[in-house]
Amino acid sequence: MLQLEQQFDLHTDVESEIFRKEASACRVTEYTGAVDARILNIESDGGILYSWKGATGTTRIGKYNSNTKQNKLLYSFDKQVCVSSCSLNMEETLLAVSLAQNAPAEERLRPMSKCLTLLIEIHPINNTKVLKAVDCRVKVQFLHQDTTRKSVLESHLLLLTEDGYVDLYHVLLTKQEGYRVVMANPERLAKTVERIVEDLSWVQWDGHTQRLYFLTRKDKFIMRCIQFYSQHSCETVMELPLDLPANAFPTVKFVSLGFDHYHVERPEEEPLRMIVFTNRIGSMCICYSQPLQDKQEVLYTVVLVHKDCSKMFKVSLGGEQPRQEVAHHHPLFIPMGYYMLVYLQGHFLHCINTRQEEKLCHSLFLSGPDVDLGLQCQAAEVTVLHSEEESCGRLLDLVSGKIHAAELSSAYLLQILRSETPSRCRSSSSSSSTVHPQHLAALHCLLVYMGNDPSLELQIIEWLCDNVIAFESFDQIQEFILASLYRISYNKSVSLDKVLPYSSVFDMKDVPVCLLEIPGVLCSTELHIKAALKGKGFWTELQWNTERTKYLDAVPNPRYRTSHIKADWDKLRSERKASSHMNHIEENTKKVLSMVDTWCLDKKLVPLFQEEDHQQRVLIGLTVDKLREHLNRHLPRLGKKKTDSLVVCYVAKLLELIRHMLESVWLKYELGPRALCLKQQASSAEWSVFHFMFRILEATRGLCLPFPPGFHTLVAVFAVRCLPHHIFLQYIDHGFLQLTETFLSRLMTDLDNSDANERLKFSILKRLPEPMEQRIYHMWDHPVSSASISREYVRSLLEKHDKNKGFAFTGRDKSSFRPEFLPLSYLAKVLSDIEEQALNPFEEQENVDASFVEETALKQTLILLGFEEK
Repeated sequence: MLQLEQQFDLHTDVESEIFRKEASACRVTEYTGAVDARILNIESDGGILYSWKGATGTTRIGKYNSNTKQNKLLYSFDKQVCVSSCSLNMEETLLAVSLAQNAPAEERLRPMSKCLTLLIEIHPINNTKVLKAVDCRVKVQFLHQDTTRKSVLESHLLLLTEDGYVDLYHVLLTKQEGYRVVMANPERLAKTVERIVEDLSWVQWDGHTQRLYFLTRKDKFIMRCIQFYSQHSCETVMELPLDLPANAFPTVKFVSLGFDHYHVERPEEEPLRMIVFTNRIGSMCICYSQPLQDKQEVLYTVVLVHKDCSKMFKVSLGGEQPRQEVAHHHPLFIPMGYYMLVYLQGHFLHCINTRQEEKLCHSLFLSGPDVDLGLQCQAAEVTVLHSEEESCGRLLDLVSGKIHAAELSSAYLLQILRSETPSRCRSSSSSSSTVHPQHLAALHCLLVYMGNDPSLELQIIEWLCDNVIAFESFDQIQEFILASLYRISYNKSVSLDKVLPYSSVFDMKDVPVCLLEIPGVLCSTELHIKAALKGKGFWTELQWNTERTKYLDAVPNPRYRTSHIKADWDKLRSERKASSHMNHIEENTKKVLSMVDTWCLDKKLVPLFQEEDHQQRVLIGLTVDKLREHLNRHLPRLGKKKTDSLVVCYVAKLLELIRHMLESVWLKYELGPRALCLKQQASSAEWSVFHFMFRILEATRGLCLPFPPGFHTLVAVFAVRCLPHHIFLQYIDHGFLQLTETFLSRLMTDLDNSDANERLKFSILKRLPEPMEQRIYHMWDHPVSSASISREYVRSLLEKHDKNKGFAFTGRDKSSFRPEFLPLSYLAKVLSDIEEQALNPFEEQENVDASFVEETALKQTLILLGFEEK
């Protein structure tokens, strides 16, 4: 499930160089003794601090620069000591070290305290100052300064103790002889200390963001966070009450504060394990777990601060292990930016969606003894490192000294998509519908989390082509479109999660049970976790996200639904005259299509974006307008420029997705230009392409999404070649096919006037709206078309004559006017008007000369048509 890439190996990157140095110190060709190299700390700049036992009875501390791949000796003790904590300031002038008194009695340092904490000048080696000599563990950690400053004459050191307090030392520095950096007043260090935390039971340091998280307890546990700024100031920026068991932390627990190889905690001493992860765009997850003592179950909670909610999961492990072993199992929490991975070796891997948390079907749960991360060690020996990278986690195997970057495996997720019954997916029965939630979660993981890879997108489209029939529980083409569109915007703001379309599951009135439950996993959600936030930067964004979440929870249907624009679209399609609003819509469309044309610089296999499709152009521009309006209403903080760019890119990506799907299926079946020839019957390959295109139409019909100009023409061409004529006409009547002028012109000119084609053309003409009908009639060389043109011509002449002569078709007889018999109707109207205004010449005659009347009518008609002079 995870792909591991090795980033650091203590043996190859460090020990091999140590062996060379020890061999040189001992004056031997090859050093064969033990060096006992151990990782001590990983600083926020990526530097790895380590120690090793020298051959001459010394202990040395070095630093591995992850950027230059170089090692540097920092300090040497003249005897072997036990380094339990270590930190280096950014200027590499001061080294803080905590030494554990675990050596044999005759070798112990004096005074006989359990822990001795030193501050050492190392540039150059000049002075050592004792900071603490206490009977409890002490952790040391330097704050990082503003790297843009040319000269830094002070350092700031955190000193954290097992007694439950944190001190902050402000160390003033001075330069001597132009290069020597030493402490200004080492004897006054005790007077520069500041107590910033009292009575803590758990503490975590985040070096990348310079934050200190800690738990205090009075009536209940409260998590607080202190943010350190580059100007050396700090403030408490978060308070969050947590419902934890009373015995959660019997001793102070240190997280991400180096690695103490001389203090091994037994499993029973850790009834609860906790860790905090943040993301730079304003998300925070607090994860903790507690094995249940009396059952074969594991309980873990993920507090989504940015979503103002908490989700607790209870997972049944089965009865294959003794209770005493299960009781001390803790899952491993691995942040993946968009996902939080919860891993319990040999049991399960749960990829929790931290952004679309409403439905369990958007999280992936894999179970079974074969679920393995691929590490050559036990999960209990793995430490999760904080990383600035959003898309991958970092894992440290302390036993082997290796650091791996962990990423989700796209190959494994594609395997889940392509499998009918994924063996590693927990399901309640063997029916094919039970695996649909795993397909859905894997599809979203591929599209949203790792979908920026074009080759991966093509593999997913290939899977769509091979699985044309929609699943029972969800429509995979709808999910492909909505998730891909969401991907282009999700990393801009957490608040977009609830206002943009993400999945068709949210719009289902009756969601299938298989999408709501994971067999063997119980989930309970707590809303409104009552976090108090303040501060600058990240904290401003996090506070905005939590407040926006509360607002959107109170708003009915805050998620944008494309189907809401249907009424506006129908109204715009019926407009005949240009208006300022239509001009605005057209400008939106031009912006989108210009962006698409910029993207489509490669050879176009499918003839799209090459015609004027009025309906789709209107829908494209309207979609931009309505989406912009929705975002401005719910997220005004995004700003006009950012919102405009987002919506134009969003709609352009939609058109691009459809083009990608068409090009993929076009290449798969090796279609060429002859696929657009109306005179030939469709081949089996062309029928398959039409089936896939029609599935796209079917999937997007309810979403009311625009298509690229040319799509409906292409579908209609395939439809008239693949379907019987009467079925083709039914598709038009039911709105599945939209006729374009490009298609109709090809139909009228390319097809001959055989009886079948003549009936088809005439049936289509009867279904056209009047403006389009008049334009298309002129393209068909047929008596029916000629008759229609003649009727229209006669009508226009008569209407012109009405205006000139005053015989207008108005008044009470307007409804009786029959345009299909224009000459005779006109004559009847003229004679009727004459009879009303003058005496009837035939009134006193018994018989009327019928032939005279016919000749008069014919002559009058010829005169009106201009074929004979009066």
